[in-house]
Amino acid sequence: MIAALSKSSQRPLQAALAMIGAGASFALVNGALQAATMQLGVSSTSAAFWQYALGLLVALPWVLRRGPSSLKTRQIGWHLLRAVLAVIGIQMWVAGLARVEIWQAIALVMTSPFFVIIGAKLFFGERVGAVRWLATVAGFSGGMVILEPWNEGFAWGAMLPVAAAAFWAGTSLVTKKLSETENADSITVYLLLLLTPVNALLALGEGGIVPSGEAFWLLVGAGVLTVIANYLLTLAYQKADAAFVQPFDHLKLPLNIAVGFLAFGFAPSGAFWPGALVIVGASLLVMLDEQKRAARQSAAAGKA
Repeated sequence: MIAALSKSSQRPLQAALAMIGAGASFALVNGALQAATMQLGVSSTSAAFWQYALGLLVALPWVLRRGPSSLKTRQIGWHLLRAVLAVIGIQMWVAGLARVEIWQAIALVMTSPFFVIIGAKLFFGERVGAVRWLATVAGFSGGMVILEPWNEGFAWGAMLPVAAAAFWAGTSLVTKKLSETENADSITVYLLLLLTPVNALLALGEGGIVPSGEAFWLLVGAGVLTVIANYLLTLAYQKADAAFVQPFDHLKLPLNIAVGFLAFGFAPSGAFWPGALVIVGASLLVMLDEQKRAARQSAAAGKA
């Protein structure tokens, strides 16, 4: 009994550490991709292909171990749509890292939950509520403060992380749809298997540049760390509720700032801080609203 309680008390700590570890791994992935593209001249399509192709090789033993049963599905169309949305998001994200500093890119991609809210309303007819609409408007306003489109130095390439956030939101919505009928193994395996060939076609369209030297090892590192980050992310959600671990996800912002500063000397501008605070605050507001909704639903179920 005591041992069981001890293990239960450790789970929140393990979840928090796993989420922080995932954030740190993703920050290193972003740093490696930015170095390969922005500094070493690897095309963004090739960088994205090699990152996920190498990631698939690392994960392949797991895929093979699951066997044919993990490929059973009646929703192949949704799997294909999810893969296409994920690929476009990935390509835009890597292209964004090739053009804008890492601190700006990561703050802008944090607008993804607000796209999810809009998509849930438009495609699933979900009730959004005033709090979430307010958070969505605030989140996008924070993004505009960071982008400063009214500034003469504004470049449209800075919009790529925002576009990536929108497509990744679409991926999340399709994942939600798939989770109604598909198991987690099937959803994961199909994404791993479909991402690589689509990324390969896009890379071949730009000449299929094969990196060498330092760029190759950076992309190998990005591929391995991508697998590690996704494993830690899954572990975090297994160990504790999403509402508990989500605030730790926001640590990815300072972690990416640290990687950008230490690796490239990138330091956020003055406009970044108020914009980032608004985005983080708005996402926390959505999380609190989600907790209240869950509590109300639980109470209603208890009375039924």
